[in-house]
Formats: sequence, C-alpha cells, structure tokens
Amino acid sequence: MSNCSASSRVTRVATRLLAALCLAGAAAASWAQNLTIAGTWKTIDDKTGKPKALIRIVEQADGSYAGTVIKGLVPGADPNRICTLCSGALKDQKIIGMQILHGLRPDGAQSYSGGEILDPDSGKTYHCKATLIDGGAELHMRGYIGIPLLGRTQTWVREP
Repeated sequence: MSNCSASSRVTRVATRLLAALCLAGAAAASWAQNLTIAGTWKTIDDKTGKPKALIRIVEQADGSYAGTVIKGLVPGADPNRICTLCSGALKDQKIIGMQILHGLRPDGAQSYSGGEILDPDSGKTYHCKATLIDGGAELHMRGYIGIPLLGRTQTWVREP
C-alpha cells in the first residue's frame, strides 16, 4: 500500500467525522433554539405535591402562548366539574377544555412573562411568568398579584 493511498483514506475518514460532528452540532443548536413552553404539561400542586391536571400550551398567531386544561388528574374528581367561582364568560363553564393561561411572551432564552393565569379552584386570575428548567423538562409557573414577589410558583413537568 502506498503512502498516497493511506493518506487519502485518512483524509476521507477525517472529512466524514468532521461532517458528522457538524451535523450533530447543528441539530443540537436547532433543538436549543426551538425549546419553547409549547407542549403538554402535568401540573403539580404546590401545596400537596401531587399531580393536578394536564395543560396543553400552544403558540398563538401573535407569538404569545396560551394554555388549555385537557385532563384532570385528581383521583375521584368529577371530569365534568365546572368553574362556579369564575366570573364573566367562564362562569359555570367546564374546567376541562377551559383556557386558563394566555398572553405569555418570550422575554429571554428560557423565560416568558406578560401573561395571565386562572386558578379554577378560586376563580381568580393572576399575572404570570414562566421559566423553563432542566433543559425544558420542567416549567416553573409563577402566578402573582402586582409584583412577582407576591405570588406562588408551581412546577409543571413536560409530558412526552
């Protein structure tokens, strides 16, 4: 075997390896850029630590995000439960299928603000902000009155 032939093989292998690394890097960068709060989330009650509901968050045409209750997870809870404490158009509406989150907009690489969230148990609406944690596997959803300091945070877990 000649030196030219061995050198040519090494060059081909190095070129293929470099191309594979570039593709892997591009895929990782693309995934990181596309990391959003869109998806299905299991809410965890901050008082009991138990799963409460599944919320589907979708991006709206205006670039904001909205979330709808798609399933209750509390054992024995009535799936046809209505929001008796809600006001306006949501009064006495079924909680499953209700949009409880709207207006969240990106305000950083993994944070969102400017939205409002409804607590169907109390019928109260709060300002909210959200932060993706652990590579997008968790979402810290903070509801508050006035300033974020005056509120509470729930951890939501991304569903596959």
